[in-house]
Amino acid sequence: MSPRAPDPAALDVATVAARCADLDEIADHARGCVACVDLVANRTTVVAGDFPPGARLLLVGEAPGSQEDALGRPFIGKAGQLLDRLLDEVGLSRAGVAVANVLKCRPPANRAPTRAETTRCRGWLDRQVAVLDPPLVVTLGGTALGWALGHGVRLMDMRGRVHEWAGRRLIVTYHPSAAIRFGPAGAPMAALRDDLRLAAETLCTS
Repeated sequence: MSPRAPDPAALDVATVAARCADLDEIADHARGCVACVDLVANRTTVVAGDFPPGARLLLVGEAPGSQEDALGRPFIGKAGQLLDRLLDEVGLSRAGVAVANVLKCRPPANRAPTRAETTRCRGWLDRQVAVLDPPLVVTLGGTALGWALGHGVRLMDMRGRVHEWAGRRLIVTYHPSAAIRFGPAGAPMAALRDDLRLAAETLCTS
């Protein structure tokens, strides 16, 4: 079987993103992105991410939800509120943590991102990581795990430890929405707490 041809839209995003000199320029170009027709037709805003100056930790989620799409900021709905509380528990302030998603636009009806969408959009996030250059990245959920380590990797096999990744450290954990879905006593909540605690400890030694 011959290799699949690269997606022209993905190549274009990666090319444009690679030319951006800073995070503001990446965000400006991402807001004009039309690579995913379905997402462009349904979005209200492009959610580029939050990048506080000097942030040493980057949290990567899946895609904006309805509240994020309306207000243009990541993780401000129920999942974001839980994330903020869990960060506080381990001594990390949301105000000093960078937060972004694999997709910059909300999928219709909050459906999961498609493989094609994550491929086309990843150039923006790849460039944000390169420019921010955080010593630690934490992926939240399966879509972010696929962005970092490739598809077919099981989250439960990778979480709970620190990985060396792209010249920095990587921790894999559940998305806060999974913790909400399974409830306070569920395994995702406990794992998310433990992994964020590991992230805080890792930052102290990096």
